[in-house]
Amino acid sequence: MHEIVVRTQESAKKLENFLKKEFPIGYIRKLLRKNGVRINGRRAKAEDLVCPGDRIQLYVEFEKKASRDRTQSLAEIDIIYQDDLLLVLNKPAGIAVHEGKSVRKGDSVLGVLEANYRGTDIRPQLVHRLDKDTSGLLLVAKNSATAKELETRFQHGDVEKEYLCLVKGRLRLHEGHIDFPLPGRQGNPVHALTRYHVLRQFSDATLVRVKIETGRLHQIRLHFAKLGYPVIMDEQHGDFAYNRRFRKQFGLKRQFLHAEKLALQHAGKLKQWTAPLPEDLNEVLNRLSTQEL
Repeated sequence: MHEIVVRTQESAKKLENFLKKEFPIGYIRKLLRKNGVRINGRRAKAEDLVCPGDRIQLYVEFEKKASRDRTQSLAEIDIIYQDDLLLVLNKPAGIAVHEGKSVRKGDSVLGVLEANYRGTDIRPQLVHRLDKDTSGLLLVAKNSATAKELETRFQHGDVEKEYLCLVKGRLRLHEGHIDFPLPGRQGNPVHALTRYHVLRQFSDATLVRVKIETGRLHQIRLHFAKLGYPVIMDEQHGDFAYNRRFRKQFGLKRQFLHAEKLALQHAGKLKQWTAPLPEDLNEVLNRLSTQEL
């Protein structure tokens, strides 16, 4: 049995919401499904209110190994710009932006920011996403009003985002666009447009700069996979046999996808930020340079 005492500075909230700050949602659902939670010794449900001073007892063991590995990487999150309204982060690969089935909130970017600003008026909110294994620029609002404004601007294409990615094979065109629908939030097909420009070509790979004019889930990865040139080391939509050979030869352990540039009008000025290519991706390019055509 593990017991948590709710701190006096905590505000009252539902049990499920309180636990989300500490544990992955998969573990919380398991706890509730097995009636493995007590509040002050009484059996508790997800909607029960938790108040300062309450004692929460957990009777289902939590495996901590995965979260330990993540925690070691959280110090790598780099805030490259902030003001009263927003933050721009350079997120490393390997850290999720929010909680998930195997990621507790405290081990995510959002969880770290919330902990950092606890006790202040700042309420960090995500306005777009990066995959766990994608590195680069992430924009975060500091309050709800800014979050709504930025989300609207993303939806209208008023925020410019550019990525660097390495795809399998040699693209035939030096530049072009990929325009076919992808699943939206409700699962229905929605418009998705990706533009690309070839930067370097190797014997069996191409480095491209990519600009997305819509923000669909896994848009770059899905579009290039559909085109027949999947992102290298994409473990969900990629060429798995090719990825195994590539990893063995170059040692890359995650997809070659990096959010390099971000630009928007902010506070009456055009703001632009860049994030350099991380060391692991640079190393791959250096080793591939002997194959450059």
